[in-house]
Amino acid sequence: MAVAYLTVIGLLYVNQRSLLYHPVAAGAGPDRDGPPIQIVRFRTTDGETLVGWWLPAQDGRPTILFFNGNAAGLAMQRGRWTRLSDAGVGVLAVAYRGYDGSTGRPTEAGLHQDARAAYAWITARVPPSDLVIHGFSLGTGVATRLASERPARALVLEAPFTSASDVAARAYPWAPVHLLMQDRFLSRDRIDRVRMPLLVLHGDRDTVVPFAQGRALYDLARPPKRFVRMIGSDHNTLTRDGGYDHILEFLGVPARETTVYEGRASETEIVRACGDAAAAVVC
Repeated sequence: MAVAYLTVIGLLYVNQRSLLYHPVAAGAGPDRDGPPIQIVRFRTTDGETLVGWWLPAQDGRPTILFFNGNAAGLAMQRGRWTRLSDAGVGVLAVAYRGYDGSTGRPTEAGLHQDARAAYAWITARVPPSDLVIHGFSLGTGVATRLASERPARALVLEAPFTSASDVAARAYPWAPVHLLMQDRFLSRDRIDRVRMPLLVLHGDRDTVVPFAQGRALYDLARPPKRFVRMIGSDHNTLTRDGGYDHILEFLGVPARETTVYEGRASETEIVRACGDAAAAVVC
């Protein structure tokens, strides 16, 4: 039994990155009938070439620097781009190394380099005061680290974890995950270094990242901050269920109509801790 256990642990260790990352290597392009998204490319400091989806903002509207989850190409997030375009909000969505035509292979250190390269590219075009860092799922670990290192208007975390290793430990309770895992994305150790307004959205029926982890990360953060509990929403339904209603309102962006998919509105419970709330963001 001991030999079998050690064999399984060894396989987990050797294959851990293939379990964590699920890159879409040759992703589809933007919808021809959708928003006028441009494909751009930029280099990282370690020599990788990244693909970005770039939609400039309308005058007076912010721009979102978006970091995606681990198992979906940018084309699978078409609902996001439509909602942002309709509100006049800009976006630069980053294809991590190994994803959607970007070169390289994903690692935690590599994704953080990707984030810094994307930040450098976008802040050459948009001032940090108009830039919102937004992470979804795995991307919340990337976004939290970047927001602890670089200035921006606000940080939005959608279905965040306290750490990737905490999520993995829940999935593999019989394995010493915290000792074995190389790419841990320790957001819980960095969130208190973030010095910008924070919005956290999490569905209380999330089957991927426990709802309790999102709330725990929020509790560790400094104000001004807001937590939106989306009642009945799962990990991948927050956009459908009205998540962008809350994001746009938080950013003070007027919307012509609700972003909820017809008949899918989620009830919500909202917690706020305003502190000295920045005028640029609604607490």
